[in-house]
Amino acid sequence: MDLPGAVPRPVPEAAGRQAYYSFRPLNVGRWVVWSGYALLLLAAPFVFTSSLALTMLSQMGVAIIVCLSYNMLLGQGGMLSFGHAVYSGMGSFLAIHTLNLVSKGQLPLPVSLIPIVGGIASALFAVLFGYVTTKKAATPFAMITLGIGELVWASSLMFPEFFGGEGGISGNRVAGGHPFGITFGPQIQLYFLIAVYTFVCTAGMFAFTRTPLGRMLNAVRDNPERVEFVGYDTQKVRYISFIIAAFFAGIGGGLAALNFEIVTSEVVSGYRSGAYLLFTFLGGATFFFGPIIGGVLMVLAFVLLSEFTKAWLLYLGLIFLFMVMYAPGGIASLIMMNVRVASFGRLKELWVSYLALACTAVVTLLGAATMIEMVYHLQLNAALGPKLTFLGVGLNARGADSWFGAVFVMATGIGLFEVSRRHFVRQWGEIHEFIAREMKRREAL
Repeated sequence: MDLPGAVPRPVPEAAGRQAYYSFRPLNVGRWVVWSGYALLLLAAPFVFTSSLALTMLSQMGVAIIVCLSYNMLLGQGGMLSFGHAVYSGMGSFLAIHTLNLVSKGQLPLPVSLIPIVGGIASALFAVLFGYVTTKKAATPFAMITLGIGELVWASSLMFPEFFGGEGGISGNRVAGGHPFGITFGPQIQLYFLIAVYTFVCTAGMFAFTRTPLGRMLNAVRDNPERVEFVGYDTQKVRYISFIIAAFFAGIGGGLAALNFEIVTSEVVSGYRSGAYLLFTFLGGATFFFGPIIGGVLMVLAFVLLSEFTKAWLLYLGLIFLFMVMYAPGGIASLIMMNVRVASFGRLKELWVSYLALACTAVVTLLGAATMIEMVYHLQLNAALGPKLTFLGVGLNARGADSWFGAVFVMATGIGLFEVSRRHFVRQWGEIHEFIAREMKRREAL
């Protein structure tokens, strides 16, 4: 039994021996983490009160749900999908059609339950597409998902009656009954609906990782031959998990439909699927909370970074390249490695190295960004002349002095970063040698 705080009592066995119930102790840390997560979702709109902030917070909630559902495939099942946007997107389309039926009075359904309709619809699509997709694993699986994604995206332009053509399908979320005066017209009301769904879906997907199916999905990822040897059907495990992941993705898509009140063919495109893959990886696919970080970064990149510069996709690609080279486990892995060092009391020794790495990385980025902005200015804004302003500094995109300064700053940053990196690697290695010795000493006690 899992009830915390209960008093164990003996129960008789047929063989005459005494068996005792085992009780799992209360996991205080887990209660603290989940309570903090809920408090963060509730308090966020009171800290960031602008209309832009509320819109971004709503989009973050949606992105967190979809990235977590994608990680059920990638991180937990080892299934690299290039078509996950099909399921979040189909959830959006079914949700917007349902919303229009509610607006016309043809369906007596509360607006707050429309995202569940999107989830069920996506799960039904996964029942159809997933049976074919999960027949294969590894690279064939990825190629099949890519083909299905392109098929659905092409169909979105061929069947305007359902997908709305290039203009998409629009709706009005202020529909149906308004219990307690909640109309979902103000963005703050919709945010709290998204926050509730985000918390419940996060808890549901975390609970899935603790189920026998979730554990078996990890085994299929790590050693499918052994799973088949002990009598399990690996295709069936992948198939059921695929449907569950599509259900949660559809809920996220339904929430996005309510948030934007319009759904276009872009939501099922390969571009959107690639974004889910990219930011789930950046957040950290090997840890449950990694996609939560990835979802937040996804909105920050799409909304804020895209407003700062036209070259934001290039910067995003460089960040992805840097993470693959130096932190393939994503941001979550960096956090957990430092938590491990902190648990042995050695983290304070690294703050100088971290500061040096951060400063030299910023210097390198400034030099590289200056060159990128000058190139983009010459290519896209040639009619405005060669002069531009970047971070308050006047530049001449055709001037040798501006290019020399940018190259000098970037080269200096690279050199200093490499020196700092080598020092950090030596220090990091010494600390981990200490941790290994300390763990052996504790095991010997």
